[in-house]
Amino acid sequence: MMHDSLRSDGPGRRARRRTMVGSYLLAAAAMVGGAGAETTPPPIPHTIQRGPHRIYAREYPGSEPTLVLMHGFPDDLALYDRVVPELNGRHVVLFDFLGWGRSDKPEGYPYTFENLKGDLDAVIAQLDLGQVVLVAHDASGPPAINWALEHPDRIAALVLLNTFYGLTPTTNPPEAIAIFGDLLELRSAPLVRPAAPFTFARLSSAIAESPQMSRWLYFWQVGGFMRDESVRRQFVRKLWSRFGRSPSSIPAFIALNHDLQPAILANTARVPELARFAAPVRIIFGATDPYLNPGVAETFRNAFPHSEMFLLPAAGHYVQVDEPEEVARLVLGAVQR
Repeated sequence: MMHDSLRSDGPGRRARRRTMVGSYLLAAAAMVGGAGAETTPPPIPHTIQRGPHRIYAREYPGSEPTLVLMHGFPDDLALYDRVVPELNGRHVVLFDFLGWGRSDKPEGYPYTFENLKGDLDAVIAQLDLGQVVLVAHDASGPPAINWALEHPDRIAALVLLNTFYGLTPTTNPPEAIAIFGDLLELRSAPLVRPAAPFTFARLSSAIAESPQMSRWLYFWQVGGFMRDESVRRQFVRKLWSRFGRSPSSIPAFIALNHDLQPAILANTARVPELARFAAPVRIIFGATDPYLNPGVAETFRNAFPHSEMFLLPAAGHYVQVDEPEEVARLVLGAVQR
């Protein structure tokens, strides 16, 4: 929960934002001119305070409801670079969670899924957003779903892109998650630790302490999330440039991996609440993702009563990178039906 001192200051702030957004819309219209071609307006950068820490956010003016696009790990808001131009004319907000991208990476910070939800709450509150469409991918799924459950009157729609929530029989954690996590079982309720558990602790420590090994693992794992070689070359370098720099996102990555199992077990207890969720839900999954696969998508479809499922047959884990036009079309369809 945010402190009152961090919340927006009401009508005065809203008026200032309307003036600023209006000026950007005029600038965008001037750029479009008489040619008739659509041009994405320049983003408005924001600094969102979360206690002593700063969250980087980016806003594109346009029509409501606001589309809030959230990344997972190990990436940042650049994951939506190919989607944003396809959403031209809509109010779009993106941000980097604490520990990622251009946001602060405080040392010793408790990087947990509960705090990811707190980051989302801070962004929505300080940008004074009204009705929102939460678009969640990968690790942002649990905080987005839990925020939606706790604020149902604020949700115009929920969009889930290759993400997870509770225990799911078909889930296959990516290799890097298995190395850095403390995972017993993410598929079913019985969690029995073997007498002499196999551990990657020494290997994960060696990788985390070696820039060369960390870079190799990142390029191998994240590169495998993308279908097209030309796109892969561009995006992996872009994402690594912020993940691997100093201070890096490695501490946040490791901490969230250790919180993954407790968060999934806590979410499993909340699964019955999904059946009472009244807002529309769109499930858009890349069908070739071996990790968060069509079986996970089917579990979501069965859990949410007002849901639609779309499997993009040629897309993988980074569905918004592989098929940006189709993902944008389906996201917009969630609020236009």
